Amino acid sequence: MFLLFVQEEYIRGRNSFEQEGSQWFAGTDDYIYITLIGTERCSERTLLDKPLYNDFERGAVDAYDVRVGEDLGDIVLVKIEKNKYWVQDDWYCRYITVKTPSGEYIEFPCFCWLVGDKEVVLRDGRAHLPQDDKISLLKQHRLKELDMRRKTYRWKEWQPGFPLSIDANRHSELPLDIQFDSEKGVDFILNYSKAIENLFVNSFMHMFQSSWSDIGDFEKIFVRIKNTISEYVMQHWKEDFMFGYQFLNGCNPVLIQKCTKLPNKFPVTHKMVSVSLEREMTLEEEIQAGNVYIVDYELLDGISANTTDPCTLQYLAAPICLLYKNAKNKILPIAIQLGQTPGEDTPIFLPTDGEYDWLLAKVWVRSADFQYHQTVTHLLRTHLITEVFAIAMYRQLPAVHPVYKLLIPHIRFTIAINTKAREQLICKCGIFDKANATGGGGHVQLIQKAMKSLTFRSLCFPDMIKSRGVDKKDELPTYFYRDDGYRVWEATKSFVSDVVHIYYTSDEMMQEDEEIQAFIKDVCSFGMQDFDHCEFPKSLKSREELAEYLTVVVFTASAQHAAVNFGQYDWCSWIPNAPSTMRKPPPNKKGLANVNLIIESLPDRGRSSWHLGAVWALSQYQENELYLGMYLDEHFIEKRVKAAMEKFRKELAEITNDIKKRNEGKRLPYYNMSPDKIPNSVAV
Repeated sequence: MFLLFVQEEYIRGRNSFEQEGSQWFAGTDDYIYITLIGTERCSERTLLDKPLYNDFERGAVDAYDVRVGEDLGDIVLVKIEKNKYWVQDDWYCRYITVKTPSGEYIEFPCFCWLVGDKEVVLRDGRAHLPQDDKISLLKQHRLKELDMRRKTYRWKEWQPGFPLSIDANRHSELPLDIQFDSEKGVDFILNYSKAIENLFVNSFMHMFQSSWSDIGDFEKIFVRIKNTISEYVMQHWKEDFMFGYQFLNGCNPVLIQKCTKLPNKFPVTHKMVSVSLEREMTLEEEIQAGNVYIVDYELLDGISANTTDPCTLQYLAAPICLLYKNAKNKILPIAIQLGQTPGEDTPIFLPTDGEYDWLLAKVWVRSADFQYHQTVTHLLRTHLITEVFAIAMYRQLPAVHPVYKLLIPHIRFTIAINTKAREQLICKCGIFDKANATGGGGHVQLIQKAMKSLTFRSLCFPDMIKSRGVDKKDELPTYFYRDDGYRVWEATKSFVSDVVHIYYTSDEMMQEDEEIQAFIKDVCSFGMQDFDHCEFPKSLKSREELAEYLTVVVFTASAQHAAVNFGQYDWCSWIPNAPSTMRKPPPNKKGLANVNLIIESLPDRGRSSWHLGAVWALSQYQENELYLGMYLDEHFIEKRVKAAMEKFRKELAEITNDIKKRNEGKRLPYYNMSPDKIPNSVAV
């Protein structure tokens, strides 16, 4: 006789590993049958039913006896079947535990929905490489699972030149296993409307296209939420220090690079900027000394501005900004050109120009930075890239594969949130069109253009930092995004490497793993459409290469997304600091700017309201968020992997504590790379 324990789904607690209730509709009244499959023979198909007992309630653990007349051999598979009782009643099963007559407990993870009259066949919880399976029964199970997955998770090109995405037009069309628990929780229109209501900005919506009368009026849509950083930004946004600091630790800390030579298209002279230099050196000498940095928004050049509202003209610019590290190690702007082609109509703005000329030039840079951040840094390089990894994982790695078990927590809800975005946010007439200058198709052009420079190495955090010449801590001592990112990257890579070496005892074992090689190839050949310039590998030759590759997946989905997403309200809620659109063209002469021109250039009342609601909604954590190192679903059962997880959590806790200490007393604390604020996956 075998004893079965059936665990239904439960909801996760935000900051603990305790059971916190139950997922709605996880239980079922349908008939559930079980078959134990051994190396010798199978048990009879057994109905799991207890008279006068309500089986399979959500959150329950139900126990059943399964009697067999003959020796089954080693139990290798468990088949679960669900048949309709009255109406279709879907069921979520976490796992089955089998207690054998000898007293051994064998866990069979499920973690999936049974929809309609469906059956699922489960392997035990130990991870196995394909070459580990010698029994024909297990080999067939593996192939059948992947065949079904490839039919379920299909590639689709949403827009030409984009990374491929899931073949689904709506969230409701996705397989139930990857849908959100509650679709309402991720409804962009509902959440933005709720945010606008919560932020008390409804009163401005009826004046959608009217301008503000004064910059101070922006405070009227800013008074309901108390936020230390956003209030500091509101008070100091005009200052050069605040402008420069954001290139290091704001929402988009990925563009600043060391200037080793001024580009011909940006003819800044020493005479122009000499008053801003503090070391009695020429501009050329400052550049050679490593004190000059540059940010170039060339990618925005030629992108179409939003024309969805014929009553309001909107404008884009592609600025270039020169930055100087002064004697106190502060990064300050010293020259701004608002276009890529120098000339009489493209002046170089300087801190010595009139107050409003200089301020308006900085506002234009901040607006360009907002467009680049939202579309390239955030949407393309975290959301869409993670979806590519997720789809390839489902298509090429069975649930028993150790890399599947490693990655599954880090792609949780990513396909769902991206499908929702394509359905409501970045689609034609979506929310993106309502407030952003790159709405109406410009965002599509921008991603198509950005894809031509996206490479695999640019997703490797240390390589990305080094390629911009900003890797030396003594040169940029307040670049906290870099410093915290390095530590989280190294902790993540150490954990991933530990797991890789547990299952692959040699490089040859990894090379012979057909499934992992198929996963790598699927990402490049299908997800990235085999673009030559992307330089994604099509195969891997060593465990070190695999560890780095998987670290890219985990880091992009967790730390990198957290760094560029959850600070959006902090840095973008004060609208003059991050205008989502500009309603006047960039100035082509000096001496024209005044406060009225700045106000008329900034977003109108309605677009300001939509913008504020958007950055507030996007900055919110999920109700039952799982943070980096929290692995509540036990896909791994091996003690060595659990020990590696515990080591990982300890390293993350040390990083968190050090960041807390550093932030104590700071008016501008940086915590976007703090592990306790890094969700496991891209889910918002």
